[in-house]
This record gives sequence, structure tokens and C-alpha cells, in this order.
Amino acid sequence: MKRRKVELVVISDVHLGTFGCRAKALNQYLKSIEPKILVLNGDIIDIWQFRKNYWPKAHMKVVQRLFKLMSEGVKIYYLTGNHDELLRKFTDFKMGNLEVLNKLVLDLDGKKAWFFHGDVFDITMKNSKWLAKLGGLGYDLLILLNSSVNRILGILGRDKVSFSKRIKQSVKQAVKFIHDFEITAMDIARENGYDYVICGHIHQPEIKTFQHEKGFTTYLNSGDWVENLTSLEYNQGNWTLYREKENKFETEDDEINPELPNNFQLIQNITGIR
Repeated sequence: MKRRKVELVVISDVHLGTFGCRAKALNQYLKSIEPKILVLNGDIIDIWQFRKNYWPKAHMKVVQRLFKLMSEGVKIYYLTGNHDELLRKFTDFKMGNLEVLNKLVLDLDGKKAWFFHGDVFDITMKNSKWLAKLGGLGYDLLILLNSSVNRILGILGRDKVSFSKRIKQSVKQAVKFIHDFEITAMDIARENGYDYVICGHIHQPEIKTFQHEKGFTTYLNSGDWVENLTSLEYNQGNWTLYREKENKFETEDDEINPELPNNFQLIQNITGIR
């Protein structure tokens, strides 16, 4: 497979270790690109819901694929999110081409880009973490139910549905939260002179440019790899929102170099979970 050369790729909200994670589709995507820089913008490993009895081969292959990219010279920034907040104790950790941070600022063709996960704007995370964790579990179960329903719809020749998207679209409070999240990110970016603000967290892929008294600021959200299967790609001064195609899910991944980490012990070492 000929890989596409990309200057910068941003991925967030993969949620490895959960039933809803679309690891096989993500691995297919990672196989298809040749980035110079890869930003993993939080919630890559879902430590909140991490369990020993559920770590499929496809999930480990994503981890192996990332190590393979590192071995090829790709610079990888792992920015911590709320579901992998345990990794915040490793902030500023460096290993080869991997660097763990809470936030990141990069110069992109003379413009300043500010990357962070976005959970700092979430009031539920600040005041009721137990409620946020319960919501995460409920979301995972909803995705499981959604997958089962879509299999049946596929057999019947009907279009697929997304329960969570319908809920977000129909509940005014959810719509307001997304809007407020975007505006808050934009305001802080504008005040600090950033041209781009790049987030994850809300599983809502988006690229929006806002005009203000100081010029223009672009808000970008990389979406997720649970439902939307999206990433952000930057090339020659332009941002695009990539969407993985549904028909790639069922293909079997190739084998990864056996010299790369390939067992459950790796994840335990990273997360500290026993």
C-alpha cells in the first residue's frame, strides 16, 4: 500500500480498551499515512474503563502501529485527556520520538497552533468526576447497543443510525454545551494570539473560522474513533477533516514487526494498572 505523505495528523478519543473503540479502522488509517508529526490529543487509552479481560488483538495492533511510526522517525506528541489522566504524572516524559504533554503549541508556516484535549472546559469533569465516569460507561454501552442495531439494519438493507448523535441533536442542553465549548476555546485562543485551537473531548469533528477584532482564529476538533472515525490533517497551510470509510472495517490487519511491544504487559506498564 502506497502511503500518503502528511505534514501533521491529529487524532483523539480513540478509547482503546472499550467495546466502542474502532481499532481495526484506525489501524487501517495509520497504515495509509506517512506523517511527519502525529498528535494524539487525549483519550487514546481509556484508563477509566480499562480491564484485563478485554484487550483485543486489534487494540494492541494500534499501539504497535504507533511504535512502528516512531521507529520510522515520526514525531509523536501524546497529549493527556480525562480518560487517560493517569498519564499526567508522566508529563514532559520523552522516549525517542515520543513526548507526553498536557498541551502543545506548534509553529505551522508562521502561524501558532494550540493543541489540548479540552476536558478543562468540562464542568462535570471539574465538579463531579464520578458522574463523568458513569457517563463514559453509559456511552460505551450505548455504542454496543447501537452496533447490534446497525448489524440488523444492515441485514435488512436499511441505513445505519447513531443513537448518540440523535441524542446530541435533539437535546438542547447538549447542543448548548458543544456551542459553549467551541466559543470558550476560541476566546482563550484569541486572547493568547493563537491562530489555530485544536481540541478533542466532545467527539464532534469540526473546522470553523471566526473573525474578530484582531483577525481570524480557526477552531478545529478531531472528533473520535468510536463513531465518527475522523482525524485532522495539515498540509501546506491547509487543514482538512479526514473521515474513514465504513467499508474498511472488516479487512484483517497485517502483522506488525515482532520486535515491537506486543503484549498486555506493555499497557500495564504504561498505565500502572495491575
